[in-house]
Amino acid sequence: MGGNIQIQNVMDQLNKWLIKLPQDIRLMSETEVTERPQPHKWSRKEILGHLCDSAINNLERFIKIQYEDQPYVLQKYNQEKWVDLQDYQNTSIEEIVLLWSSLNKRIVNVISKIPSDKLAYLCNIGNNQLVTLEWLIQDYLEHMEHHIQKQIL
Repeated sequence: MGGNIQIQNVMDQLNKWLIKLPQDIRLMSETEVTERPQPHKWSRKEILGHLCDSAINNLERFIKIQYEDQPYVLQKYNQEKWVDLQDYQNTSIEEIVLLWSSLNKRIVNVISKIPSDKLAYLCNIGNNQLVTLEWLIQDYLEHMEHHIQKQIL
């Protein structure tokens, strides 16, 4: 366990966002978090909701990959439907931030305990593309940072 520089870096970044993102969102008005840039584009609330959905799905993956047969086949999920059916647009930003924070604290906890040998476990992300659990964890962070830096902050 531990000792993996890449995974330690992911945990450090996630912990940094767990402090920074709630602080920055608190400074935004209700209009800023609810307004959609275009009718068919997500609001900041919905983007953060999407990151909650990503956390829900990836938390499950990070756990299952460790004990299921390899290569673990990733189940895709319909991102638009998840955001729509969770109705983040009509949920308070406080509730969404709390959900996002709780889920990412769990993710940090789970990945901090993954034995190094399991980081090499394979998963099939579709089109017979195989990636390691370690790659998936790093991709999770990159996806999150993309949305936070480009669309939320």
